[in-house]
Amino acid sequence: MFGPKASISGVGYTPLTRASGKTPLQLAVEASRAAAEDAGIELASIDGVVIYGLHDSTTAAAIATELRLLNPRWTVDLVGGGHAACAVIGHAAAAVTTGLASSVLVVRAANGRSGRRLGGVGEEVRAGGSSQYLANVGLLTYPQQMAMWARRYIEQFNPAPEAYANIAVKSRANAIKNPRAIMRTPMTMDDYFASPMVADPFRLFDICPESDGALALLVTGGDRAADLRHVPVLIEYVEHGGLSRPGADLEDFLGLEDLSRNFAGPVARQMYDRSGLSINDFDLLEIYDCFTHTVLLTLEGIGVAPLGQAAEWVCEPDTMTLGGSMPVNTHGGLLSEGYLMGLSHVAEAVLQLRGQCGERQVPNAQRALVTAGAMMQGSLAALVKG
Repeated sequence: MFGPKASISGVGYTPLTRASGKTPLQLAVEASRAAAEDAGIELASIDGVVIYGLHDSTTAAAIATELRLLNPRWTVDLVGGGHAACAVIGHAAAAVTTGLASSVLVVRAANGRSGRRLGGVGEEVRAGGSSQYLANVGLLTYPQQMAMWARRYIEQFNPAPEAYANIAVKSRANAIKNPRAIMRTPMTMDDYFASPMVADPFRLFDICPESDGALALLVTGGDRAADLRHVPVLIEYVEHGGLSRPGADLEDFLGLEDLSRNFAGPVARQMYDRSGLSINDFDLLEIYDCFTHTVLLTLEGIGVAPLGQAAEWVCEPDTMTLGGSMPVNTHGGLLSEGYLMGLSHVAEAVLQLRGQCGERQVPNAQRALVTAGAMMQGSLAALVKG
């Protein structure tokens, strides 16, 4: 879709914490400065900002103002959750390839633990919408809602409980080698099964931890990327879409006939058909994993395993692991690194393709597939080493 025309040239993190003590704007500015420094580019030459969130963050204009950008030609505030983590990269790539901007910061910043927590329903219920009906039947949080999808899948395919355990344990093993990760204590299968049940079938370690922090990526035109500090990572392809009624939470349960699938199947088919790529072209996968069950649905959708068989795949000894046949979530994923609504999966893919991941580096990584989203709507990105 974009080929050599758009690259991710800078990556900037703040620490991931339980209580940042900073505003989302302060976090966003800190991460943006770090991304510019990482790329070796002057802040004054950046002319675009894209940020996304669910009314829990700051604005693109505020970031541009605080950074004192001289000519912010492209500022976008996208209302969206984890499904947007790859789509926002596409927004920035479209801007630099069409000349609407030359370099664009893509930002996710929030106090997801100490501030407005995702899935809190008080405001939504008072405002109306589907949450008022979900709350009345006890579906107050995302773990409870996603548990319905998982229960349907379990009734249909009867996966071994060890499948969810393998996803959590293998993700934690990867996170141990990631100094940014919040959850770095080694986890065994016994530890997983000893953790409390939160929303059947989800135990504590099936659910990603909430966190405060920010991440910024700098997207530049391909010609400009060649003059910057690192080997460019090209945004080869981005696809966004999903199943019908992508924004109707209630209809996710009452109107969708098959809860054994999510967005990944139709979106992956679109990407493969239009790009000529297949799952065999990727050296590593960064799979959106707000819950362990999401990994199963997405692996099947993108073609790693047939429908109903991802549970067997994740239980194989050399899958998902660093040095294995197909590394997955090399940073520990949302399950162990922390929750920045999926943008950290894109950042990890960039760092892997640069060869900058130290102990967790995938040897000779050339192309990575990143997924974003859990339910009806999502996005995918194919990134390739320049």
